[in-house]
Amino acid sequence: MLPSTQRTLLARVARAQRDGRVPSLVAGVVRDGALAWHAGRGAFPDGVAHDDVQYRIGSITKTVCAVTVLRLRDEGVLDLDDRLEQHLPGTPLGDRTLGQLLSHLAGAGSESPGQWWERAPGGTLDELGLGEADRVLPAARRFHYSNLGFGLLGEVVARARGQAWSDVAREEVLLPLGMTRTSPRPQAPAAQGRAVHPWAELTLPEPEHDAGVMAPAGQLWCTARDLARLGAFLLGDTSGVLAPSTVEEMTLPAGIDSSSPAWAGYGLGVQVLRVEGGATLVGHGGSMPGFLAGLWVDREEGVGALAMGNTTSGLDSGLAAGLLADVKAAEPRIVEAWAPEPSPVDPSLLGPWFWGPSPYALRAIPGGMLHLGGLGRPGRSSRFRPGPDGTWIGLDGYFAGETLRISDDHLWLATFVFTRTPYDPAAPVPGGVDDAGWR
Repeated sequence: MLPSTQRTLLARVARAQRDGRVPSLVAGVVRDGALAWHAGRGAFPDGVAHDDVQYRIGSITKTVCAVTVLRLRDEGVLDLDDRLEQHLPGTPLGDRTLGQLLSHLAGAGSESPGQWWERAPGGTLDELGLGEADRVLPAARRFHYSNLGFGLLGEVVARARGQAWSDVAREEVLLPLGMTRTSPRPQAPAAQGRAVHPWAELTLPEPEHDAGVMAPAGQLWCTARDLARLGAFLLGDTSGVLAPSTVEEMTLPAGIDSSSPAWAGYGLGVQVLRVEGGATLVGHGGSMPGFLAGLWVDREEGVGALAMGNTTSGLDSGLAAGLLADVKAAEPRIVEAWAPEPSPVDPSLLGPWFWGPSPYALRAIPGGMLHLGGLGRPGRSSRFRPGPDGTWIGLDGYFAGETLRISDDHLWLATFVFTRTPYDPAAPVPGGVDDAGWR
């Protein structure tokens, strides 16, 4: 990175560490598949590289858990519409689906019953003693963040693979991505978790333990260099752990209108934020007693940022997003040059179409896909990928999952008929067209 950019980033990190009274803080920028810049502020062991110190990453662990679930889905071992009961019999949440658990729409309790799981040793699923009180909302009614839900998902993975979830995560996700310094328990050099006194310049060590069945909700320890690799994964460098299309699926938020100019949502194991200026960030925040962390990527810009500190509170949650804004302002991405490519359909089928009197345009876009959207005014829009038998399947927007069929004189999409002219009487417009025509 340019020296001027590095100074801007360092100034932001230094202020965050001082103002937040964080005993030690590591932050970095991910670009071109690796940690392009990093800095550490505060107290570190002598002679230790800042980017090789482990911190607890808390709920960023949920992203790794989601990857293990989606690997099973892509293999055909399970489906996201499966009820939990099919894979984990005997819980009071058995009628909720795996997809609902992944997107925090299952109505599961936010925490596991019993002691505060983040500060007490954990045990098995049976030892949690789940009951009806752990069903706090109806399924699919609203977003409700649930650590318990991800504990259950990790147990689904463990039973499907016949080994501990942490072993599955290490063998199938962490090691293939080269994240060799990520582990369920601390491995030196590792930061000591601390709470900072609210009214004095004092710190207090926080406990650390094995969370048992709740580990997939937030137990992993990670270095800045390893966390940068997870950021590169979210940017599309998957090393075969998941198909890039599955990673994109993870980033699509559930339960909100993602065409709104400002929103926050949750996909499959990742948080999704629309921030000031219109950028969409994908990643996760994390907190455990003694630690705060954040990892966010801008897939459009191809850049990510991370921050990890050993404090229970105080670290600015917007630090990573601020670093991304700094990089975008100082060193904006230079996109690839446009080049022509074959049209996936006859070009004569592209261009203006009308949904009733509303003008739309069907365009060929890079990657062999189509885009249908409002022409000259807002309208429902979606991208489409090739489907079976010459059809096209919606990828996002209003028509996600719907089938588009293209004929010479009309488009058929989710019962809507688009015609070459407004309400073309020669096309099969539902309800017909008045014989007298426009008047």
